[in-house]
Amino acid sequence: MSFKVTLLPSGRQFEVEPGESVLDAAIRQSIGLPYGCRSGRCGSCIATLAEGEVAYPDGPPEALEHEPEDKCLPCVAHPKSDLVLEAREVTGPDQIEVRMLPCRVQKIDHLAHDVVRLWLKLPEGQRLQFRAGQYIDFVLADGSHRAFSIANAPEDDELIELHIRHVDGGKFTDWVFSKLKDQTILRLEGPHGTFVLDEDSDRPMLFIGGGTGLAPLKSQIEHAFHKGIERPMTLYWGVRSKRDLYLPDLPLQWEREHPNFRYVPVLSEPDPDWEGRTGFVHEAVLTDIDNPADYDIYMAGPPVMVKAALEALRQHGVPDEQIHYDSFEYAAAKGK
Repeated sequence: MSFKVTLLPSGRQFEVEPGESVLDAAIRQSIGLPYGCRSGRCGSCIATLAEGEVAYPDGPPEALEHEPEDKCLPCVAHPKSDLVLEAREVTGPDQIEVRMLPCRVQKIDHLAHDVVRLWLKLPEGQRLQFRAGQYIDFVLADGSHRAFSIANAPEDDELIELHIRHVDGGKFTDWVFSKLKDQTILRLEGPHGTFVLDEDSDRPMLFIGGGTGLAPLKSQIEHAFHKGIERPMTLYWGVRSKRDLYLPDLPLQWEREHPNFRYVPVLSEPDPDWEGRTGFVHEAVLTDIDNPADYDIYMAGPPVMVKAALEALRQHGVPDEQIHYDSFEYAAAKGK
């Protein structure tokens, strides 16, 4: 049977299914509890058990060894009754701890002529807590930073997924494309950024991406699927030519599996055999949508794209509080 967890002081409640830890249930239902390792080692998620009883199927967790008896670790605690927990909640991206961690390159996928996907593995027992749409910095030996958006959803946090475009003359991306190998150890810092979903809204969602601006939008869209959000979602992905659609099948799969999702690719320099939409991506959006002010809009991509889209959307009466964007200016400047 499932058990109910009540959080204090907020009073928020959620259900924990059989075989599920308190933290796993909270993540599944988008309840923001802090965590670090998800294995009972670091103590980041520690909470006070005000009422109820929990069990630890894998034995007493290491991080509770010197703690009072009323403390528990939601990441490994399984309820044996309804619970009341005194716990800090993470309600905004600024409340998530920024951490410096080593990571290992688990896999490199060459997705297009100028785009690779990196899969990063954190040390055993470590996880990076983040909100969909945030980014991490690589911290290099000289102390400089290179910023890249996280492309996986927070619910799929075993590996960190990044999409990296080759920047001509960029020392870091030159190195990534020519010399980076599997098992290389890198150092990352994060999460950073406030480009996150407004999950309290009931408006339909419009995602506008340019190039590798797909990465944070992918994280947000997949998070929305995990959460069971049923609001209409439309993704416009703008690139130069068909070969720049570096994950061509994924949005089509989303469209097949989720009736509330629609996908529109847009090419600015179309191939001769292209029969889809052409031109600038924001112009395609405004051609299709009569009243964009009815939407929550999420944009990510090159600064010139975001600037043009932002000006056009404002001219069409979209309030600034409904426009969320990551122009990659910071990432572009630091991501070379």
